[in-house]
Amino acid sequence: MVKGADGRVAIVDDEESLRESVRFALEREGWAVDLYADGAEAWEAFSAGALPDVVVLDILMPRMDGLELCRRLRGVSDALPIIFLTSKDDELDRVLGLELGADDYLCKPFSVRELVARVRVLFRRIAMLRGRGPAEQGETLRVEALELDLEGYTVRWNATEIPLTVTEFLILRALVRRPGQVKTRRQLMEEGYPHDAFVSERTIDSHIKRIRRKFEDIDPDFGRVETVHGLGYRYRRLDVRAGDGATRAGDGA
Repeated sequence: MVKGADGRVAIVDDEESLRESVRFALEREGWAVDLYADGAEAWEAFSAGALPDVVVLDILMPRMDGLELCRRLRGVSDALPIIFLTSKDDELDRVLGLELGADDYLCKPFSVRELVARVRVLFRRIAMLRGRGPAEQGETLRVEALELDLEGYTVRWNATEIPLTVTEFLILRALVRRPGQVKTRRQLMEEGYPHDAFVSERTIDSHIKRIRRKFEDIDPDFGRVETVHGLGYRYRRLDVRAGDGATRAGDGA
């Protein structure tokens, strides 16, 4: 660990070289880092002591895989940020991980710089939630009752904060910047995962479903993120009626 580090990150991966390269990059940013070779080792440590602030988690590991560890972590904390590291061929596992409650994922091989950037945003949000940072800073994007803090990566609907992940925020931002304009899945992939060449359309659909679900938990009549069949998605303003080919939130992916 790094003395005085403002926050602790757990790296859970059975590749020693990857653990060390990520550890070096994160410690250089000033965070404390704990390393675990598999899910069972990490779960034993988490059960015996306090949870870390962020978990970076491989999926395929011996003894206990990342999906099972994610499931157990979500059983004790809904707020703990979890980032999956996956193979480019493990599309099903990536989608399952998102459905289990992972915040984001990066495909191997991945950019360490991109991982550091995502962890940095997560810590910025943690600081704001703990009252150590400004609630509003920088530009705010507003469309009717929706507010996106573009600096703090926070979202509010009718003044109630919606806990979106970093990727969900980036996808929603892409839609909200041009209300009524259709964004293809490819465009949303580029917005949500600018350094990841292995994102699939199915993954984008999974993110859209989670965005809708989170808003509908607050407002069952939210219905702003529409599917445009054969094209992609769009954000609908209240004063814009759905056109041909569009569906409301509950009618499809």
